[in-house]
Amino acid sequence: MTTVNPARSDVVPPAEDDPWWAELTDDGWAGSQALGRLRELLLRATRHQVWRLRDLLPGVGPGELEDLAQQAADDASMAVLRQLATFEGRSRFTTWAYKFGVLHAGVAVRREAWRHRQVTLSDTLTVVDTAPSPAALNEAAQLARAVEGAIDSELTPHQRRVVLALLVEQVPIDVLADRLGSTRNALYKTLHDARRRLRAALTDLGYLETRPDRSTP
Repeated sequence: MTTVNPARSDVVPPAEDDPWWAELTDDGWAGSQALGRLRELLLRATRHQVWRLRDLLPGVGPGELEDLAQQAADDASMAVLRQLATFEGRSRFTTWAYKFGVLHAGVAVRREAWRHRQVTLSDTLTVVDTAPSPAALNEAAQLARAVEGAIDSELTPHQRRVVLALLVEQVPIDVLADRLGSTRNALYKTLHDARRRLRAALTDLGYLETRPDRSTP
């Protein structure tokens, strides 16, 4: 397999993209040719992103990076075709499609980086006080205990696991979605709801200011 280092200046999507959208919806020869060009575009995007993130994969060689880029390009191609009807023409079609390659390459790299790492789904936050001057950082310590208490009392078990995995353990959201059999959107919704509950609890305790009501003039 020929390995390619895409850390070059030719990763910018081409400008001649006006007929692409129409051709991709064609069932004949034009559609087949457009699919091939789309795959080439997305492969440039995935190669560029995989090589940009290669420090996350120590010990992985050029051949394995190329395999990741190829797999991500396949996934990105399918995603573009599924989302074709959502393209609104607010940017060049290739610019819109190129982002799918970047996204799927990033997901592929993070999944590979975490493939052999254990994801601990805990529902308990342990606060370790390492402050050299407890008197000077007393307020911060009280806030930490308040956050710990709010996580324990205000969140559901599922919300606790998601919050601690994403915000404390720094597990990538696509990796966590795989491990939980969920989706990114579902986890974003869980995280949003959990943050709202925590903010309300900490506001009631006086640690956060009440947000102004934006509906009033």
